[in-house]
Amino acid sequence: MPNAKSGTAKSKAKKPSIKREPVRGHSQLEKYFMDSLKDIYWAEKALTKALPKMQEAATTEELQSAIEAHLTQTEEHVNRLEQVFEILGEKPQAKKCDAMEGLIKEGDSIVEETEEGSMTRDVGIIMAAQKVEHYEIATYGGLVQLAITMGRDDAAKILAATLEEEKQTDADLSEIAENDINWEAEQEGSSEEE
Repeated sequence: MPNAKSGTAKSKAKKPSIKREPVRGHSQLEKYFMDSLKDIYWAEKALTKALPKMQEAATTEELQSAIEAHLTQTEEHVNRLEQVFEILGEKPQAKKCDAMEGLIKEGDSIVEETEEGSMTRDVGIIMAAQKVEHYEIATYGGLVQLAITMGRDDAAKILAATLEEEKQTDADLSEIAENDINWEAEQEGSSEEE
């Protein structure tokens, strides 16, 4: 009897692995995945136009360099998305991304509302850029998982490379802000009031 119990406990602890067949054809999930690819494709292309403006508005050379590096990376992200479309047998197509459009507009407003050459402007640019990064991280993270679910490990691998770069860019922006820019921006407010 003890053996039967331990056998039952083992069978409860170990669920048989269910082999999921890759989703093929035109399922709702596949349509959603393609729609999301078109959305982030538009977003990345829009960023290639917005980042140079942010770079020009930035005060510190460190932030300008980081934005320039991210622009180069974003151009590669566009190329990767085109690869994903190709391996899925689809023509690269963009669909307007309302979220990214809003984030870019918010970044433009920050530049307009902050003093040129101020550290406060750099703080605002970093925050705006990090909002963009967080949107991209969420999008690419979801796309990677959907690609895996659909049995498209080839697409998932490409999307995962971009996901990791977006996470690194977010971390780099935090480091730039925390090294001096946030503190210097705080000092700008203090010296004006004294």
